[in-house]
Amino acid sequence: MDYLDFIISSLNKPLFFVFGNHHTEDLKHYKKLWNTPEITVENEYMGCGAIHLGSKIKAEGGFILAGFGGSMRYNNGSNQFTEFEMFIEIIKIIPSLLWNRITRGRFVDVLLTHAPPKGIHDRKDKCHWGFKAYLWFIRTFKPKLFIHGHIHLYDLADVRCTKFNETTVINAFSHYVVNLGDINGN
Repeated sequence: MDYLDFIISSLNKPLFFVFGNHHTEDLKHYKKLWNTPEITVENEYMGCGAIHLGSKIKAEGGFILAGFGGSMRYNNGSNQFTEFEMFIEIIKIIPSLLWNRITRGRFVDVLLTHAPPKGIHDRKDKCHWGFKAYLWFIRTFKPKLFIHGHIHLYDLADVRCTKFNETTVINAFSHYVVNLGDINGN
């Protein structure tokens, strides 16, 4: 959270994030976990000023953003999901996606996740598997960008950007600069 605070303070721009499967101590302030007591949060900007996008949709600067945190369940740690549980997370935001389609002409522009889609940038160990539910999301709701983390890139030859249908999937490990103006012709 201190790093996110530094980014916000340095750039003075909105910052959206999702929690991964590590360093989830502050997640309890944003949502109830299966193994924590309920904690009420009155302010989505709690803490560092970044906007938590986990299982939510937000419109900002003419763009529609959605996000899902966590990884595939591999040891019952916090913020880990089975394939079915991630699909339920997606189902929860479908009413908002449909509302966007009706009022803005599109479902979503950018999907921000921690884990990748199944078969795109993921790895063979269960901890680093991608979610099949994300492939369904891409085919159904057609985001222009799908930005994920979780998969560390140690080789400069590793693939970082992949086109799946009409969506560009980006592994943002370490950092990656995206010009959002390019996605809607702005």
